[in-house]
Amino acid sequence: MRVLLHTPLKPPDHPTPSGDREMARGLVRLLRRLGHRVVEPEASRMPVGVPSPDAHLRCERRARRQAARLIDAWRALPVGHRDRFDLWFTYHCYYRKPDWLGPLVTQALAIPYVIIEVSHAARRAQGPTRLGHRAVERALAAADLVLTVNPRDVAGVKARLRPGARQVRLPPFIDVAPYQQAAPVAASDPPVLLTVAMMRSRDKLDSYRVLADALARLRDRPWRALLVGDGPARPEVERLMAPFGERVHFAGAVPHADLPAIYASADLYLWPAINEAYGITFLEAQAAGLPVVAGYSGGVAAVVADGVSGLLTPIGDPCAFAGAVAALLAAPAERARLGAAARARVRAHHDEAVAAHILAAALGGLP
Repeated sequence: MRVLLHTPLKPPDHPTPSGDREMARGLVRLLRRLGHRVVEPEASRMPVGVPSPDAHLRCERRARRQAARLIDAWRALPVGHRDRFDLWFTYHCYYRKPDWLGPLVTQALAIPYVIIEVSHAARRAQGPTRLGHRAVERALAAADLVLTVNPRDVAGVKARLRPGARQVRLPPFIDVAPYQQAAPVAASDPPVLLTVAMMRSRDKLDSYRVLADALARLRDRPWRALLVGDGPARPEVERLMAPFGERVHFAGAVPHADLPAIYASADLYLWPAINEAYGITFLEAQAAGLPVVAGYSGGVAAVVADGVSGLLTPIGDPCAFAGAVAALLAAPAERARLGAAARARVRAHHDEAVAAHILAAALGGLP
């Protein structure tokens, strides 16, 4: 089957590392693994942030013109032509980055419409977010199949689906093999605390603030920290970490292929996860055998099992976060237990092979 993959938020080849980019790349691999041919349309994207109503309307008008071009090009091809796509597949759709194209194109061409990772929040129906919110509702009303990645999105999505449309849970996934094949390093002395995250404003920076506060409460414990990532908020993150001197090392942005070895060299993975949807890096860390300390936010509990593969703490609470880290710093055997369980759990529930089986079954039920 020829699948048109639309990524309103970030394309798979985007130069900036992020969980969204890695998920988009994973979907391409997944669809190809199932024997489908993947194509991508010319993107129609919104700038960062919540657009003004005028900017939103301008982008929507551009999208309508783009949809018309796609429809005309498809119809000009003879029936059975290899360039006629059979399925529209949109990854990530929410009020800031809705899918304007999918509902228009699929309705005109009478082809199935699938969305993965869409969120619907009633509180976005008013104010500057209302236009994007309505676009999400139009997409949900047109969808034949919605694949829900974050369990917290289930209820909101279900309420907006038309009769006959299906919703299927698809747990977040990664290719586990590179992380489980990375040669593990003996426990460090002092233990290495690892964080892999972009350094940008808003939620990411808030998470770094909680992390810095927690580390300050652990000054008398033995540890070293490695921060992997970069971005416009790096100067502020460096200011937050300055009191720790050489105990905190900034690695900057690193190629994704180098991450398995970095995870394997650490002892504990930390991220406060302010407003995190679920966090691909949590899966990567656990696949490499790292126990996790995280904030209980969004769908994080769906990828980190509290007390099984890591410890979850109240969101935005540096005292509780520090307490969880301190407990694991003092208990190497517990870290080893959690790390082993993390490897097994990710392999069993979040590997691409598992996701491929779920996706194949879901797509097989399309009209």
